[in-house]
Amino acid sequence: MSLPAYAELHCLSNFSFLRGASHPDELVEQAAAQGYGALALTDECSLAGIVRAHQAAKAAGLKLLVGSEIRTADGLKLVFLAKNREGYGNLSALITLARRRAEKGAYSLPRHDLNAVSPNGAVPDCLVLWVPGENPSPEDGRWLAERFPGRLWIAVELHAGPDDAAQLADLQALGDACNLPLVAAGDVHMHVRARRPVQDVLTALRLKTSVFDAGYALFPNGERHLRSRLRLARLYPPELLAETLRIAEQCTFSLDELRYEYPEEIVPAGHTPTSWLRHETEAGLRRRYPQGEPAAVRQRIEHELRLIAELQYEAYFLTVYDIVCFARGAGILCQGRGSAANSTVCFALGVTEVDPARSAMLFERFVSKERGEPPDIDVDFEHERRAEVIAYIYEKYGRERTALAAAVITYRTKGALRDAGRALGFDIARIDALTASLAWWDKREQLPERFAEQGLDPASPRVAKWLWLAEQLRGFPRHLTQHVGGFVMSRGPLARLVPVENTAMAERTVIQWDKDDLDAVGLMKVDVLALGMLSALRRMLAMIGPLALNEIPEGDKATYDMLCRADSMGVFQVESRAQMSMLPRLKPRNYYDLVIEVSLVRPGPIQGDMVHPYLKRRQGKERIEEITPAIDAVLARTCGVPIFQEQVMQLAIVAAGFTPGEADELRRAMAAWRRKGNLARYQDKLRAGMAGNGVPAAFVERIVAQIQGFGEYGFPESHAASFALLVYASAWIKRHHPAAFLCGLLNSQPMGFYSPSMLIQDARRHGVSVLPADVTASDWDSRIDEGGAVRLGLRE
Repeated sequence: MSLPAYAELHCLSNFSFLRGASHPDELVEQAAAQGYGALALTDECSLAGIVRAHQAAKAAGLKLLVGSEIRTADGLKLVFLAKNREGYGNLSALITLARRRAEKGAYSLPRHDLNAVSPNGAVPDCLVLWVPGENPSPEDGRWLAERFPGRLWIAVELHAGPDDAAQLADLQALGDACNLPLVAAGDVHMHVRARRPVQDVLTALRLKTSVFDAGYALFPNGERHLRSRLRLARLYPPELLAETLRIAEQCTFSLDELRYEYPEEIVPAGHTPTSWLRHETEAGLRRRYPQGEPAAVRQRIEHELRLIAELQYEAYFLTVYDIVCFARGAGILCQGRGSAANSTVCFALGVTEVDPARSAMLFERFVSKERGEPPDIDVDFEHERRAEVIAYIYEKYGRERTALAAAVITYRTKGALRDAGRALGFDIARIDALTASLAWWDKREQLPERFAEQGLDPASPRVAKWLWLAEQLRGFPRHLTQHVGGFVMSRGPLARLVPVENTAMAERTVIQWDKDDLDAVGLMKVDVLALGMLSALRRMLAMIGPLALNEIPEGDKATYDMLCRADSMGVFQVESRAQMSMLPRLKPRNYYDLVIEVSLVRPGPIQGDMVHPYLKRRQGKERIEEITPAIDAVLARTCGVPIFQEQVMQLAIVAAGFTPGEADELRRAMAAWRRKGNLARYQDKLRAGMAGNGVPAAFVERIVAQIQGFGEYGFPESHAASFALLVYASAWIKRHHPAAFLCGLLNSQPMGFYSPSMLIQDARRHGVSVLPADVTASDWDSRIDEGGAVRLGLRE
């Protein structure tokens, strides 16, 4: 028999938390493999997985329909499909309405609110499937038909059960009674039948029971997968299958149509965002370089401003600049970091404190045409005063136009083992003992050994199933939480771009997309982050004062001597035992040594086998090999060893012929290779490019291996450069003003590695007299008395 054309119109991914048992990309790839004409992703009151599905659909050449399954408060189960951009906005607004009136993770939608998102009727420009439950009421059908005239269907979902024929007959009768057409749908929860055990586990977890006690709550068979068209032809009348294509043809919307409009920043009369950004940049350059900027800086500024204007990012830079100006005007210490430190414009504006021209950092690590994604500026603020900055953002842009980005919390090994074990009915004490025995460095292949150590036989069918299910759950999204500080702002209502929901914190809202989703669709975010050391530094400087952070003397020998002795308790970023062990070996003598120190004690350089070669070469115990002049120039500052992400990018450019944008794609592939495994094609291109430029094969293979070792743990030089400034500042204060150093740390707790008592002991070793807290003499905070002693505050 010929295979019928078919589009799946009702499909849930694992972003319908504890319901769907497949990733969005798995569903898309399977639908394409089955020859479907289209696939609708319809997660429950959510668009959280739609960007991932969109990217997969573009790669697979499959038409993707954007939709959502929503249950009204009185039990009507509806599937909405966006016809066009207007319909998408209405659907996003409907999801937002339902989510905002419920607590985090839930939603509520009385049926009368179907008319609430538009004055033009019930969710205009969306097609609707009604999925009747048991004993559906014709009155409900007629009520829905009045709200969705000409765009409502009854979904017929047959799953090879004994009552399929009767169910079909009943729904045909219901359609006749309500004058509604019927269409085939699958209520898909997994891409292949083999995921059924995973779906059973998710159901049990959702119901807070075990698989064995879930009973009829579990699906009776594995039919809720993307079935072959031959299988569908045997279950459904042909006209119901054909109707799926007619519906899909009406849905023309693609996420590519989203035209994000960044908020217009208020600029002085006579200026455009472009001219005002240049004006403020030039003013900043005069402050940074009173004697005139070097020619190289001018060249970088012109290059950056030209690219920013071409990509129309001026308003974004002005937003961050405005937020930083607000903070500084309010006396809140702040500093930009991350890839923004690659930007000379950000340096001129005072957003960052690192001069990228001194470090040969790549602007394309921050902004490039090839990236296809917006810039991302991270700014640290005092952790105790970040709330003031957040309140300013909400006040300026309004709660309808701004919200936090999401972070997707996924199952890791321990959580997957714990939940899979619970669902299979294992004893909680045994589950806890097993997960407590796991170390973060344990590899997956070591799990059977850990099971055996706890008296669990990995070869037994039940334990083997536990292991398999936990492996399947790893990487599954569990819930959304708020990003640590990424704000998304829009010119119009944000809810018409992406659904917005509540967080656990009152007066905070979060969109349903995370950082990767935002990058993919071109929405810009501003990271407003909290850093305890900035709070401590502001207090320290005020006690020493008046002294600004950028007025601390550079290159102080006594400060570096102290660090070389590993006398760094309380010093930012270098106070851990691992850093204390590294300091006497690296012996930092200047600012750039601190940049390397911050970066070296990280999983990336360690796993990439870069630490020992670097130290041996720095100490003169190993020769720095010469490869080619271009490569040697890139690696000169790190003794011939690539330590930073930027160096890998520069090597790709100078030695393998990558464009700057392609080099940034390599960086992102490195960051995601453990999850997506898409690093091989870049490694192949590196091999070919380097070989073509005469680079020795041994060096090529070492670089390729180190890139994989870097993986997602590679540390950006721009990030380390910003942090190194704070390392030096806090170390200088510890060396020259130990009493202020102690007070600043104590008054900013909780922060850092060490308890207040350990910090006090360390201060006494440095000659600081510390007086106990006294209800008759102490303030709330610790302070320095007239004699120079530290009087502990009542907070201690």
